[in-house]
Amino acid sequence: MGFYTELFARPRPKEQARYRAALALLNAMSNADRSDIGVKPADFPRIAREMSTRQA
Repeated sequence: MGFYTELFARPRPKEQARYRAALALLNAMSNADRSDIGVKPADFPRIAREMSTRQA
């Protein structure tokens, strides 16, 4: 039982918050914006992972 408490009580890494924000940004793009830059929805997780690991 202690494992579950530790699992849920531990703070999330900053990369996960950045990943979620990047994924939300990509999902908010219109179809026209996506076609302009040549991004398909299947590429969103990969792109979001790359965006989250970059330093600002």
